[in-house]
Amino acid sequence: MAKSKRHLALLSPHVETLRRGETAEQFGTICFRPRGDGMVEVLLITTRETGRWTIPKGWPIKGLKPHQVAEREAWEEAGIKGKVKKASFGYYSYLKTLVDGSVVPSIVEVHLLRTEQASEKFPERGQRLLEWMVPEEAAFRVQEPELKGLFRKLAERSFTAASP
Repeated sequence: MAKSKRHLALLSPHVETLRRGETAEQFGTICFRPRGDGMVEVLLITTRETGRWTIPKGWPIKGLKPHQVAEREAWEEAGIKGKVKKASFGYYSYLKTLVDGSVVPSIVEVHLLRTEQASEKFPERGQRLLEWMVPEEAAFRVQEPELKGLFRKLAERSFTAASP
C-alpha cells in the first residue's frame, strides 16, 4: 500500500492539469500467454531510464489506431508478436519524464495481446529486462495503482486455448 500512496502523492501536484485534460496520451499492451491450467502469465519489462517494471507502451503514431500502436510497442520493446484486442482493456496514469526533464501526467490506454511468438531479436533488445509472471506478481511489481488493478482484473478471468 505504501507504493500506491507514493504514486498518488506524486500525481497530486498535477491534479489541475489532469482536470483540464492536459495530459499526454500513450498506448500500451499487456502481453499474456495461457499456461494451460486456465491461468495466464503476463510480461513485464523494465524502463530504459529508471529500470522500474512496466508494460510495453508508446506515443500515438500517425496513421495507426491505438491497438496497432500497442501491438508495435510490444514488438519494439519486447519482441512479442500476437493477436491484439481492438477494444481497450482499461487505462492507467503515471508521470512521464520527457527528454527535456519536464514531467507531464500521462494516460495510457491498455490493450490485451495474446502472445503467439517471442523473438530473441527485436529493436530494443538488451535495453530492458523482460520477465513472464502471474498477474498477481505483476500487480505487486508495478507502481501505478490503476495498472495493478488491470493485472488483478486479468487474473480473475479464465482462459482456454481459444479465449481472447
